[in-house]
Amino acid sequence: MNINQIILILLGIITIWLIFLSFIFFKLSSHYNKLLKATSRHTLQSLLEMILSSHDNTKKDIDILKERYDKIEEEGKKHIQKLGLLRFNPFKDTGGDQSFILSLTDSEENGVIISGLYSRAGTRWYAKKIKNGKGTDHDLSEEEKRALES
Repeated sequence: MNINQIILILLGIITIWLIFLSFIFFKLSSHYNKLLKATSRHTLQSLLEMILSSHDNTKKDIDILKERYDKIEEEGKKHIQKLGLLRFNPFKDTGGDQSFILSLTDSEENGVIISGLYSRAGTRWYAKKIKNGKGTDHDLSEEEKRALES
């Protein structure tokens, strides 16, 4: 092998290498242009800064929404969540289950029980305050306990 053949081989390898690098550069350049096409001719650095700024704003918004969600969830525990209704006949002289008990409690079993007792003489209404599933001022009847459990 003489020197001219070695130079031709090296020139061939360098030419192939330059074609390969040109191809890679063209692909990167076209990809870069596609990225910047929709950004009104911003540079890649300004585009990345806009994305990071948008990410920070989004993170702040998510934190605010999480705080609101936690507050709403905590307040929601105090709303009426459990409802129990029981119809029954407390007196033997009346026909049918005309009387009822309605229990309205939150997630911690705090609330009120409303009783409507029907008799031939009239209907009487009673209300009892409930704290932790038990009557605060008055004991609960068996029917009221059943309504609370249901």
